[in-house]
Amino acid sequence: MNLPPTAATGPTGPADVSSVPSPSRVAPIRASCASSPWLELFRVSALFSVPGDLLTGAAAAGARPGRRTLLATGSSLCLYEAGMALNDWADRDTDAVERPGRPIPSGRIAPAAALGAAAGLTGAGLALAAAAGRPSLVTATALAATVWAYDLHLKNTPAGPLAMAWARALDVLQGAASVAPVRSGRAIWTLRRALPSAALLGTHTLAVTTVSRREAQGSSPALPLAALGVVAAVGRVVGGARGISGPSGSSGSGGTSELYGASRSIGPVGTVGANGNTSVTDPVTKPLANALPDAFPASLARPLARAAAVLYAGTAARPFFHAALNPSPYLLQRAVGSGIRAMIPLQAALAARAGAPGTGAALLALVPAARRLSRKVSPT
Repeated sequence: MNLPPTAATGPTGPADVSSVPSPSRVAPIRASCASSPWLELFRVSALFSVPGDLLTGAAAAGARPGRRTLLATGSSLCLYEAGMALNDWADRDTDAVERPGRPIPSGRIAPAAALGAAAGLTGAGLALAAAAGRPSLVTATALAATVWAYDLHLKNTPAGPLAMAWARALDVLQGAASVAPVRSGRAIWTLRRALPSAALLGTHTLAVTTVSRREAQGSSPALPLAALGVVAAVGRVVGGARGISGPSGSSGSGGTSELYGASRSIGPVGTVGANGNTSVTDPVTKPLANALPDAFPASLARPLARAAAVLYAGTAARPFFHAALNPSPYLLQRAVGSGIRAMIPLQAALAARAGAPGTGAALLALVPAARRLSRKVSPT
């Protein structure tokens, strides 16, 4: 879920240092949170990329979000921030040399406090997932294990980017789990319907994380160019004329509700009827689900998906292109930050393509806020 840097300062390798901005320009990006060390530790500007994972998963499953989705989102936010704190705790010795201004090496946050925050947030995340139901708890447990394994061991191995991609995919599946029936055997089937969306977000995360591993030292142009190719491919799939086939084998040639095999609706909690529909019977979730009418007609789903796909490509592609021209640490860091923010319009496009244009529009509304906050608190 988190995309922690493995960073150092100062350009090396093939970077053209003459084009790297002066320290006076770079300093506001890295020192903007000097008075708020916990905000800096938690990279709060990156939090905007988390709720969309679960909303995308719920939309791909063909359901409206409800109380359980809210609990699952809280769980994912806790686990995301646990990963951020654990990342800096694990990197404290390296950061003391490479990034001495970070909260732990600068002495603004004690290592034990950061580790305690990571453990506490992990516990809180699992508790919220348990309240969301057994499917959510199973998925959150796998997610927490992936986050801890990444930060403590996998981060500096070849499996690191794959672990981050898996974590992001699990976060999408967490959204589907939050709307899966709790007491029936259909939970796995519900999760399968969210696999295409999870795979696309995981693929984007894989590209961004791979670039982030070289954002401190600089790289060859091949690395950001490869990421640029991934962005182009993902944007074309999401914004293309044809839909993505779901587990049921349906394609996007029909209505938007068929794009992920979602011709049957799965309610947040309920029982499966003879026609394959799930009636919402939970006394708390039912009024919440019914209180979420579609704010946009279904006919807007495809245009909204295409618009969001264009915004996704524009947000991520241009910084990666600039980094390919000059793969200096500064431009690579900017590309990674833009790649994180680009997840929001990607989530919006996926939600709209799944037949939830209202969810897609709500996610797009987060883009300006994420951009503004990223100027104050670096997402990397």
